[in-house]
Amino acid sequence: MSPEPVPPPPRPGGDCGEPLAQRLERADEAFRAGEYGAAAELLRSALAGLAGLAGLAQPERGLCLRLGDALARADRLPEALGAFRGAARLGALRPEELGELAGGLARALGRREGRLRAGRPGGAPGEARGEARGEARGEPRELLGCPRCRRLLHRPVTLPCGLTVCKRCVEPGPARPPARRVNVVLSGLLEKCFPAEGRVRRLAGQARSLQRQQQPDAALLRCDQALELAPRDNSLLLLRAELYLTLKNYEQALQDANAVCQNEPLLTKGHHVKAQALSALGRSKEVLKEFLYCLALNPECNSVKKEVQKVMCEVFFPASENVHQNLTSSIQSRILNSRLKAQCASHVNTEPLEEGDSAGSSKNPSEKSDVFRNTNSSVLYFILGLHFEEDKEVLESILPVAPSTGLKRQFPNDLEDVHDLNGPGKIPKKEVDSSPQRNMTSNTGESPELSIDVTDFECALCMRLLFEPVTTPCGHTFCLKCLERCLDHAPHCPLCKEKLSELLASRNFNITILAEELIFRYLSDELSDRKRIYDEEMTELSNLTRDVPIFVCAMAFPTVPCPLHVFEPRYRLMIRRCMETGTKRFGMCLSAEHAGISEYGCMLEIKDVRTFPDGSSVVDAIGISRFRVLSHRHRDGYNTADIEYLEDEKSNPSGPAWSWWILAVLPLERKAQLAILGMISLKERLLAIRRILVIITRKMNSRQELVNSRERNN
Repeated sequence: MSPEPVPPPPRPGGDCGEPLAQRLERADEAFRAGEYGAAAELLRSALAGLAGLAGLAQPERGLCLRLGDALARADRLPEALGAFRGAARLGALRPEELGELAGGLARALGRREGRLRAGRPGGAPGEARGEARGEARGEPRELLGCPRCRRLLHRPVTLPCGLTVCKRCVEPGPARPPARRVNVVLSGLLEKCFPAEGRVRRLAGQARSLQRQQQPDAALLRCDQALELAPRDNSLLLLRAELYLTLKNYEQALQDANAVCQNEPLLTKGHHVKAQALSALGRSKEVLKEFLYCLALNPECNSVKKEVQKVMCEVFFPASENVHQNLTSSIQSRILNSRLKAQCASHVNTEPLEEGDSAGSSKNPSEKSDVFRNTNSSVLYFILGLHFEEDKEVLESILPVAPSTGLKRQFPNDLEDVHDLNGPGKIPKKEVDSSPQRNMTSNTGESPELSIDVTDFECALCMRLLFEPVTTPCGHTFCLKCLERCLDHAPHCPLCKEKLSELLASRNFNITILAEELIFRYLSDELSDRKRIYDEEMTELSNLTRDVPIFVCAMAFPTVPCPLHVFEPRYRLMIRRCMETGTKRFGMCLSAEHAGISEYGCMLEIKDVRTFPDGSSVVDAIGISRFRVLSHRHRDGYNTADIEYLEDEKSNPSGPAWSWWILAVLPLERKAQLAILGMISLKERLLAIRRILVIITRKMNSRQELVNSRERNN
């Protein structure tokens, strides 16, 4: 005897006279509005109404599928399964028709397991969404962990953004950055601090290379050697499971994949490999469960969803049930007769007909019984939820009632929060430390403390502790200021001479975050000394009266713009330092044959700097004040000078701007311009300009008289 069904909820609104088309339209509107329960009841009412009013005419298969989709969206999975089983009796189900049921089962599995959360598609072991770079990382091993795969760095590569990841973790795709080499400094540090794990990673790399070369036996040998050193390394177990699959050793593959799923229940790839092994062993129900895990972890993966739908057809709707079936038992027929009449009547808001009533019924009572025995009555049996308990048992054989051992161990106190989920598909997020590197720690026996000294982070150019470390695409790390000075002379790496034209053009000198963190944590005293020296240098460079940088080029005057094209390495450095110190000022003087630079000059202020791909730049500057050179010397290739500023007596510091403009355009020798520039009396300067204008006027008049005289003579 079949168990008593749970009565379905009452039909929302409507009356017995509502047209079918209008009822279906209301169901569509409810579905689009997200009211899936209401949509399901409207569709079920329509199907029951057709059956009750039309003498149980054959239900429409499309309506059965729509009912199943609505029930699946409403997370009423046993009823949804019943609706799809009813549709299967009207025609074989296709995998693509089970998309909503697959999604509903994945959501249910996520809720029942308690704390499933979405992981990155195709991610490496230990990878989980939400693991940000800025999270606190207290353990030394965590400092040297890859932020993407959450394992100890292997062949570390520093990206243009300054983040360091494993070489195999560099994001694939069209936006992938140009190939970058292994970071030499960090790679050497890893070899020094974790030699055993370095050997494990090398063996794993060889195994993966042999796997790509389709040499599974040789790859398995390397993998076994690596697992002897780190027997609990999940990535190695997963690799060996894949190799066993290739060699058709499905039992061993299942054993390794199961161990990975127990250790890292949030790893999509682990469940996928386990599903492949189970499929080869013909264990369909377990295959479905593992694929549902994959779908719950990665709901957007269409390939996984297709696999789930395909396996669901095999498990829930085998070929033997995808045909029209009749109920042959007389006892089942009588039970079905009474229940169907009652259910159909309740869904169309009409009273069920008594067996003694003759109005609107067949004259032959046996005809009525036969009607409920046919295929359509079997379909309605599923549509109306009369198989609820049976369908529920089928689902519970796939979806565990209690969380599995693996996840229960991860989340011992989280089950009470499962019922707080507000809607379908909302898988709660909980940070989990599932990194396999913790497993490797206990097996390699290495101390968690890192042995780091200054020589591990020494700049190859200045031979001091790295300050603001920057890594080039070729993998070498230098101080930012040291690298910029080298690129002023040539666009090549100072060590390997590889071309760095793209780096120079982009000026993308981002700090290597990991190197800076390690220096700050393990070499804090040395870093403080290094920063003190740097601050002293910046203070010295910021002085605007002593060791002022001098650009030896042309005449400049206060208030007059002075654009410059800077291409010499020494002046690139000088302009960069002016910008870094924040003064944005330098002096402009003429070249002197014996003294080196002229006695007087003009202080310029930088307004804008436009840098070209070759490293040269155009500097927009303007004169602001005059000075006299007291003494001068050289610093890193360019001139510097101790100066004193000049001001006019009882007037503006530099006098009226028009006087300098006149001086700038007058056809004077530079010697005469320098003499006037050094005058501190506005009166004397204006008198000098007047004398120059008088001389120029006289010369012009004399030339004009000479021209007129020649014309008269002719």
